Amino acid sequence: MTAAAGTAPPSRLRAEGPIRRIASRPEFGALLGAIVVYAVFTILGYGGGFLRASGIAGTLEVAAQIGILGATVTLLMIAGEFDLSLGAMAGYTGMFAALTMTQFGLPPVAAIPLTFIVALAFGAINGWLVIRTGLPSFIVTLATQLILRGLTIALTRGLTGLTIVNVSPENLADPGMKLFSTTLFKIDTGSFNVELVWWLLVVAVASWVLLNTRFGNWIFAVGGSAQAARYVGVPVARVKILLFMATAASAALWSLIVLGLNGSANVNNGTNKEFEAIITAVVGGALLTGGYGSVVGSALGAFILGATNLGIFYAGINTDWYNAVLGLLLLIAVLVNTVVLRRASGGR
Repeated sequence: MTAAAGTAPPSRLRAEGPIRRIASRPEFGALLGAIVVYAVFTILGYGGGFLRASGIAGTLEVAAQIGILGATVTLLMIAGEFDLSLGAMAGYTGMFAALTMTQFGLPPVAAIPLTFIVALAFGAINGWLVIRTGLPSFIVTLATQLILRGLTIALTRGLTGLTIVNVSPENLADPGMKLFSTTLFKIDTGSFNVELVWWLLVVAVASWVLLNTRFGNWIFAVGGSAQAARYVGVPVARVKILLFMATAASAALWSLIVLGLNGSANVNNGTNKEFEAIITAVVGGALLTGGYGSVVGSALGAFILGATNLGIFYAGINTDWYNAVLGLLLLIAVLVNTVVLRRASGGR
């Protein structure tokens, strides 16, 4: 039977308008959040210099560093897993690179690839343990987090007696290290560094993989239902192990950037970065249950964290409030993502 003339078609047959399509995108909430947060701190921090070149450069520096981690964490979360060892991995790999150059005399051209190899190996171990034991990745990576923190402190103190290792100016000036610390350009007192290029590159590659490759389809399938994905031939174990390796590699990249910029490695580097990366993923639209998310959204989430971090300072607000604000952002993001997903699926 056809619908009577002049009556609206059933809602399940009604064409979805462009506004509804945009609003149902996982990164839509992050985009609105980025606009609101930046507008608020522009007003509050205008007199303090938030919009000056130094403020913009500082915001982008924080966003780039956490965004590099957030992009790979988003892929892992879409696949339904977590990596709580990410911050410890960043601290360990940074110290590993510094020690190989200072204590063992390796040039950066050898130390840098070796650092990535070690990170990839630990990432593969994380993924393998999750698959073989069947334990939640939360537990497995919490254990490896503690192991890596202990190794970093014990090895550093055992070899140097210190908790901070300085890299020589010659190593910092090496072309290999300059890949992670070169200043692209300066505007007034603001320095814009090559970490911005790394951020854009990681986000672009991760987003392309997620949205334009068979592997990206596998990521969504595994996060939606690993058992169902196995039934249709998705190599679930391979997908998860490769994603854990990707998060570990991003931690190594972060650590080399920090090492190049600071000229030293600290055993406490990377502390709480795993939580900041998860927040960027959730703010960017990823669900804690997996199967849904956006790498571009995580980049917007990283920008929100960068704007919040610097905005609080330039607004003259006590920086002790930063963690409280992050917690509030996380709670709001989870609520917004839930509403967006319900509307996208036709629920109420």
